Amino acid sequence: MSATGTPALEPARPGRAGSGLTATLAHARHVVSGNPVTAFAFGLLLILLACAVAGPALAPYDPLASDTMAALQPPSAAHPFGTDQLGRDILSRVIVAARLDLAIAVFSVALVFAVGGLAGVAAGFYGGWTDRIVGRIADTIMAFPLFVLAMGVVAALGNTVTNIVLATAIINFPLYARLARAEAAVRRNAGFVLAARLTGNTDARILLTGILPNILPIMMVQMSLTMGYAILNAAGLSFIGLGVRPPTPEWGIMVAEGASFIVSGEWWIALFPGLALMLAVFCFNLIGDGLRDIVDPQRRT
Repeated sequence: MSATGTPALEPARPGRAGSGLTATLAHARHVVSGNPVTAFAFGLLLILLACAVAGPALAPYDPLASDTMAALQPPSAAHPFGTDQLGRDILSRVIVAARLDLAIAVFSVALVFAVGGLAGVAAGFYGGWTDRIVGRIADTIMAFPLFVLAMGVVAALGNTVTNIVLATAIINFPLYARLARAEAAVRRNAGFVLAARLTGNTDARILLTGILPNILPIMMVQMSLTMGYAILNAAGLSFIGLGVRPPTPEWGIMVAEGASFIVSGEWWIALFPGLALMLAVFCFNLIGDGLRDIVDPQRRT
C-alpha cells in the first residue's frame, strides 16, 4: 500500500508472464510428447537435418570415390547399403545427398512463400486489379501439367540447382497465392483490421503485422507439405535427366542409375535411395499436423 492508502503498483517481474518464445517452446514440447506420430516425424527430421549439415563427416566413405574391384557388392558389414556399378558406397552417397535435396526443398519453398504468399495476401486484402492479376497468373500456371511445366523451365534455362529451385517455386505459386488470398479475403473486414485502420496504421503495417501472422498457421502446414513435394519434384527431374548432373550424389539420380540393375538382381542400388526419398517425403507430410498444433494459438490450452 502507498502512503495515501491506494494500492501500489508492483514492479514488473522478469519472466512472470513468460515470453512468447518460451510459451511456444513449452507448447511444442507438449504437442510432441503427447503425439507419438508427431514425435516420430520430428525425430526423423532431426536425422535428416544431421545428414544435411554433417553429411560428409558422417559418411563412412568418399561418396565420389569409385572402386571397380568392389562394384555391385550386396549389403554387408563393410558396405551396409552395398555398392553401385562403380564401386561407390551407397550409404555414403545417400547420406551426402540429403544436403542437396533438402537445400533445394528449403530454398524453393522459401521463395514461393515470399512471392506467392505475399501476392496472395495482397490480392485478398486489396481485391480489384491486384486480385485479377494474381488470379490470372495462378490460372495460367495451373493450365499446364505442373511437372511438365517444371521440365520446360529447366530445359529452357538449363539443369542447374538454381533453375530447379526456380521451377519448383513456379509450379507451387498457385497453391500459395490461392490459399493466402482466401485467408486474407476472410480477414480484411475483421474487427482487428478495422481497429488498426482507425488507429492510423498503414495498409502495409496491417498486412505484415495483422493479416500475415493470422494466416501463418495454415501457411506453415502448406509449407511442410510443399517441402515433400519439392523433394519429389527435384528427384523426378533428376530421374529423367533434367535435374542435377552425375556424379553428384542425389536421390533421384541414384534411383535412376539403379533402375536398370533391378532386373539383373542388384536391387539395393535403387532401393536404399528410394527409401531415403520416401522417408523424407513421409516426414514432411507428418510434420504438417504437428506444426499446425504448435503455431495455431487456437489450439493452445
